[in-house]
This record gives sequence, structure tokens and C-alpha cells, in this order.
Amino acid sequence: MLFPKKVKHRKWQVGRKSEVKRMSPDTRGVTVAFGSYGLKAITDSRVTSNQIEAARRVISRTLGKTGKTWIRIFPDKPITKKAAEVPMGKGKGDPSHFVFEVRPGRILFEIDGVSEEIAREALRKATAKLPLKAKFVRRNETRA
Repeated sequence: MLFPKKVKHRKWQVGRKSEVKRMSPDTRGVTVAFGSYGLKAITDSRVTSNQIEAARRVISRTLGKTGKTWIRIFPDKPITKKAAEVPMGKGKGDPSHFVFEVRPGRILFEIDGVSEEIAREALRKATAKLPLKAKFVRRNETRA
């Protein structure tokens, strides 16, 4: 599972659910930079470290020993949770897991070293492990 080695702040403030900010497309990490094929998010969601690991495992099993994979997201936002049957008040709960907040347009995974059919199948299986809609994208051949 992915999580930060050291964090500046153990607990983050929650933030607001602004529709404009949530649904606006991402501006960073939107192109296939390392591999030949990628998985691009269409909807927004919070992806946990467990979900990223499950998607990574299914990709590596589908590719076998030939392909190379890049994970383009890292869960660094702590999510807190109060214990079961604890009354309201008495402060914020303890950190339970880490998430990455995905906005539309973000490249989640990249693959190289395999045929397009195998890459498409691996990323299709990975999408089933994630709580968002995503599409298969190819590297732009016109770039140098």
C-alpha cells in the first residue's frame, strides 16, 4: 500500500465541495509522458491507496514479465475517522487511510512494452478496481 513516509501535518482540514473546482478538468498530469498507453480519468473521485494497489496488481498480472508500468498518482491526503460508537465532540478522529483526489483528465497509469490489445485489456481490468470512470488513451505520435 502507498502512503507517505513523513507528513508535515498529520490531519488535514476537510475543505469544501465546490462543484466548479471538483468537476473542472485537471491541468497537471494530463498527458501520457512515460509509456505508450495510459488510463485517463473521466470523472472525479477519491482513490484510496488500497484501490491503487489493486489496480496495479491486476495490471502487472495481465502484462506478465514483458511490460513496464508507471503509477502517476500518489495518495498523500490523510482521511480521519472516529472509532465506532464514540459520541460527538472530543476532537477530530485519528487518520485511517490516505487518498488521492482525482479530477477529470488526470492520467492514472501508464504502460509500455506490450501490444495495444494487451494494454487495453490490462487497463480495462484496472478501471474495474477504481471508483471512477476512465478511458484508454494512446501517446500522441506527433510529439518528439
